[in-house]
Amino acid sequence: MTVSLGIIAYNEEKYLDGIFTDLSNQDFDHNKIEVVLIDSMSTDLTGVMMRDFSEREKSFMRIKVVENTKKTQPCGWNVFINNAEGDILIRWDAHARFAPDFISESVRCIESGEDICGGIRPCITDEDTPYKNTLLLAENSLFGSSFAPYRRISEKKYVNSVFHGTYRRAAVEKVKGFDERLIRTEDNDFHYRLREAGYKICFNEKIRSEQIMRASFPKMLKQKYANGKWIGMTTSVQPKCLELYHFVPFCFVVGIIVTTIFACFGIWQFSAIMWGLYLLVNIAMSATSIIRNKNFHISQLLLPVMFLLLHISYGIGTLIGFLKIPFWKERKNERFFSQATPGKKS
Repeated sequence: MTVSLGIIAYNEEKYLDGIFTDLSNQDFDHNKIEVVLIDSMSTDLTGVMMRDFSEREKSFMRIKVVENTKKTQPCGWNVFINNAEGDILIRWDAHARFAPDFISESVRCIESGEDICGGIRPCITDEDTPYKNTLLLAENSLFGSSFAPYRRISEKKYVNSVFHGTYRRAAVEKVKGFDERLIRTEDNDFHYRLREAGYKICFNEKIRSEQIMRASFPKMLKQKYANGKWIGMTTSVQPKCLELYHFVPFCFVVGIIVTTIFACFGIWQFSAIMWGLYLLVNIAMSATSIIRNKNFHISQLLLPVMFLLLHISYGIGTLIGFLKIPFWKERKNERFFSQATPGKKS
């Protein structure tokens, strides 16, 4: 089997060298790997670095550098699909690192009879400093991130979604790629439609990668807000692709609003109960993260505040997403995927 591996990047010059190193170190036969590098109209040296890699690296079957003129992630993945020629399609995020056997383990899983697979993907930090390790605790915590299986389960099983997925070409072509309206929830929708088409998504703990988290707490808040906003907006397009846990921060924010209104009229008991329960859970989860980490630093005492702000940011994002739905013109269109033929040579 031949493999097409796609990497989308926008202003990722800081991380591309690491990605290219991981790619060159893959133990799968390079003569069976097609690399498709997609530059989403970067304003830094991302495009230059991609072209330089394609010119100097001759061990792969071929390397293509193409542009994603629409810039967004779902559009970029459709560009990848339309340029890929392999039997198996693999997605790599530019903000990540990959084990040397990532491709070989993924292909082995597909050859065992699976159509779609992915593996464990914890977050890591780009710098080993006490404060960034505290941010990492918040991001890797069940309380601070999500219930997504690729963050924490460690046995082979079938799941609803995977990160850095590997797909048989036939499966991708059957569902016609990614819905280009969904900027942050394209994976949820894509994997939902694959499951509806009869495909199973296999989680295999032998497939290993790591995601580099956002470099600062304000950037983490911005990311959570955007994720929440697209959860809200996606309910008007494909609500079935979302899980109940996606709406927990939204319910929390609504609870804050409602109990505050009651408190203004002298009914403060609801607010006291809600905040009391939240603080108990928050402190318990923060303490658990600190104890498990074992390397205590004073900055870890900020975890309860970080968790609170992350939850509020995500919940406000979802609320804003709901409010934007009446003004979101693109939602009324049918799925508009790229019209090029999958596997078409550029």
